Amino acid sequence: MKQILIKVFLIFSLAVIVTGALLFLPAGSFDYWQGWVFMAVLFTPVLFVVSYLVRHDPELLERRMRFKEKLKSERKILTIGNFFFFIGFLIPGLDFRFGWSQVPVWLVIVSDVVIFIGYMLVFWVFRVNSYTSRIVEVMKGQKVISTGPYAYVRHPMYSGALLMFLFISTALGSYYAMIVMIPIIAILIYRIFDEEKLLLKDLKGYKEYYEKVKYRLIPGVW
Repeated sequence: MKQILIKVFLIFSLAVIVTGALLFLPAGSFDYWQGWVFMAVLFTPVLFVVSYLVRHDPELLERRMRFKEKLKSERKILTIGNFFFFIGFLIPGLDFRFGWSQVPVWLVIVSDVVIFIGYMLVFWVFRVNSYTSRIVEVMKGQKVISTGPYAYVRHPMYSGALLMFLFISTALGSYYAMIVMIPIIAILIYRIFDEEKLLLKDLKGYKEYYEKVKYRLIPGVW
C-alpha cells in the first residue's frame, strides 16, 4: 500500500504540474481564471476518490495505476489520442492570450459543473465495479457487472469521460479547442469496440449481458 500511495502521489503531482504548464504557459499569465477553476474541478475530486479507494478498494486503486496496454492496437490508438489531448490543452491558453473566443462566464461555469458530474459518474462506476482497469484486459476471476450504471449502458465509465471531453474546451474558455476534442471522442468510440471484442471473447456471461443491455454509451441513443 505504501508503494501504491507513493506512486499515486507522484502521478498526481506530475499531472498537476504538466496540466498547469500546458494551460498557463501558452496563456502567458496566471490571470487565466478559467484554468484555475478547471484544475480545481479536475483534481480536487481525485483526492476524495483516492481516499475512498484506499479505505474500501485498494486493489482497484492499484489497477488504476497500470498504464501499459497489452493490446498492440490500443497502444497505437492511445498514442494518437495523447497527441490530440496535448494539443487540446495548449489551444485554450493561446485562445486566452490572443482573445480568439468570447465564451460567456455562465457557459464556463456550466461546463465545469458538467465535468464534475462526469467525474462523479466515473466514481459511481468505481464503487460498483472493482474490476475497472485503466487498460483493456480481462482479469482472473472477473465477473460481469450489471448493476448501478451498468443497468443502463454497457460502458458507463466512458459515458462519464464523454461528458468531460465534450465540455473541457468551453470550461477553459475556448471554442477552437473543441475541434481537437472531436478526434478524442472518435478514439473513445474505437476503444469501446476494441474492448467489447475482448469481453465477448474472454469474459464469461458478457454475451448475455451484451444482448440484454442494448446501449453502449448513451441510454436510448447508442
